[in-house]
Amino acid sequence: MPRHCTICDRDNRHVIDQALVQGEAFRNVSERCSVSTAAIFRHYHAHIPQHLRQAHAAQEVSQANNLLAKVVALEADAKRLQGLAEDTGDLKTALQAIRELVRIIELQARLIGELDDSPTVNVLVLPEWQALRGALFQALAPYPDARAAVATALLPSNGDAH
Repeated sequence: MPRHCTICDRDNRHVIDQALVQGEAFRNVSERCSVSTAAIFRHYHAHIPQHLRQAHAAQEVSQANNLLAKVVALEADAKRLQGLAEDTGDLKTALQAIRELVRIIELQARLIGELDDSPTVNVLVLPEWQALRGALFQALAPYPDARAAVATALLPSNGDAH
């Protein structure tokens, strides 16, 4: 016999359903509504229709498309203003328009995922990694086969030395 859904019987079911359809995290809904995350998960998959879940995803895509369309319109304006400035011989304003176009292109690249500004950390140069690597190889000194296997496993895939 299937398990009874405790969410469907709650007075605040509509609040839970709305939060789930809007994409709120199960954990957040469960904490806010004092129900288990497992019950929220089961209710979501058993009782929130697939078309509602997809509608929310489609709405997010639509909002992203609207944002991108606005950026494209700004790009067209910047190009138009650049052309006007060049036509009148106002090179300073034309250069400002070019700078704005560069910023707009960067924004477009971020929006479509082509540009990632997140920091990159190379753990291979961290002193903690250097110390750990040294301690590991020192501990493996009595075991040459294991030491060689670990050294091979730690080599970067592109063949660069540490």
